[in-house]
Amino acid sequence: MKTIVIAEAGGPEVLQLREVEDPKIKDDEVLIRIAATAINRADTLQRQGKHPPPKGESEYPGLECSGTIESVGKNVHRWKIGDQVCALVGGGGYAEKVAVPAGQVLPVPSGVSLEEAASFPEVACTVWSTVFMTSRLAKGETFLIHGGSSGIGTFAIQVAKYHGVKVFITAGSEEKLAACKNLGADVCINYKTEDFVERVKEETGGKGVDVILDNIGGLYLKRNLESLNLDGRLFIIGFMGGSVAEINLTTLLYRRLTVQAAGLRGRQPENKALIVSEVEKNVWPAIAAGKIKPVVYKSLPLEEAAEAHRIMESSQHIGKIILLVQ
Repeated sequence: MKTIVIAEAGGPEVLQLREVEDPKIKDDEVLIRIAATAINRADTLQRQGKHPPPKGESEYPGLECSGTIESVGKNVHRWKIGDQVCALVGGGGYAEKVAVPAGQVLPVPSGVSLEEAASFPEVACTVWSTVFMTSRLAKGETFLIHGGSSGIGTFAIQVAKYHGVKVFITAGSEEKLAACKNLGADVCINYKTEDFVERVKEETGGKGVDVILDNIGGLYLKRNLESLNLDGRLFIIGFMGGSVAEINLTTLLYRRLTVQAAGLRGRQPENKALIVSEVEKNVWPAIAAGKIKPVVYKSLPLEEAAEAHRIMESSQHIGKIILLVQ
């Protein structure tokens, strides 16, 4: 099969299309002939040599895909050959085929094309596991998303609004702020021209928001804590602003704040299967009802993976960047 390989650590130019052996499935896996995959920030970090795949996962990049099941392991009962699906994978999504544990496979949501379906698994599983399963964001609460125009952000806005939450976002241009507003964001903050802490306090009567989803890390830690309400929860999913920060712990103590951080790729298969199951139960009906829509910035052929990475790293995109395989 054809796949994108990382020839060596470096810039987008190190991504090369090569012929490799087809993956072999285990008894609890399915083989998916991939129609489309999507770019994630973690892919660019892997390409730079900063985010190696977990032990036992494919060395090739790509954390999600959509396609058609080509074969099933003997212990797989739900899925059959010919099913159109999308999946959360630990690696290997930038390819014509990938082996996936059956518990990480989802049906293509009703009303969504096979191409669009590739945009959902990683963002849906990331947002649902962090914001809802762990931080327990609930109807009537307030929620701040940093990077509201990203793939994660555009999804998080929609799912939070579906669940009756007031949504705040930060973004760096008027175009991105407008896109977030159109998706349902209530308060859109330009982080280049406004202090998000001041704006959050202003909009909440000085209280702060209940939950923050953050991909910046160290640079924003102190200000994020200042932006939280009593019993507020901060969930960190990235370190674009560094991984080191100093804070006064009394801030956490007196306002009963919670700070958590987690990735998705390194979780155990059993945990991923639980998250995927919860996503199908709680998110897929909203997609089928048209309440959560795919936000695709651009679709490129697989052989243009390097260009897709350049777009991702330029941060000019709004939503997801797709690679078309078939």
